[in-house]
Amino acid sequence: MLGQLTGLIIHLIQSSGYFGVFFLMVLNAAAIPFPSEVTLPFAGFLSSQGFLSLTLVIIIGILGDSVGSIIGYSVGYFLEETLLLNLIKKYGKLILLTEHDYTKATGWVKKYGAPFVFVGKMTPGVKSFVSVAAGITQIKFIKFLMANLLGALVYVTVVSSIGFYLGSRWDVLGGYFRKFEVVIAVLLILGLLFYINYKLKIIRFKRK
Repeated sequence: MLGQLTGLIIHLIQSSGYFGVFFLMVLNAAAIPFPSEVTLPFAGFLSSQGFLSLTLVIIIGILGDSVGSIIGYSVGYFLEETLLLNLIKKYGKLILLTEHDYTKATGWVKKYGAPFVFVGKMTPGVKSFVSVAAGITQIKFIKFLMANLLGALVYVTVVSSIGFYLGSRWDVLGGYFRKFEVVIAVLLILGLLFYINYKLKIIRFKRK
């Protein structure tokens, strides 16, 4: 399945360039997981070969992610949770989404709010669904948008640039993402907890 998706992504970007990058990032952020760990490194590789501009790849990648995330947020916000859960049960396999993904993402967003949206954009197994989870939990839209944009800025820039510098070895990145996704997720969550603790200390200091 992943091999077929990879082939489709490569073909689409080769044939349509920046539009392909934009379209694939919209789908990924709207919970249709065409893996961005394939899209962005391959686009970065093409930039290293002079076929695309790395700067434009990053800008368009962020724009596509933002559009897709707004779509995902809207779906989560306006659909009843029971209806959404029923849709996941019936059709989730078609987009590689499980009830476990749903429960995990919404639970973390409920607990940590907008800061987790920022972290979730960079967490394997969560990033495709985090915008829908933010809509379900009804995080304020402006907070969601800012956290999502910052997360996308970091993620798209880093992953595209790695693809650029890896060159013809761009495809190894996807393997590392899948192999170490648990480690990546744990490190990001620890970073989030450290950030929250730091902010709480500042608030307590100001009250004193």
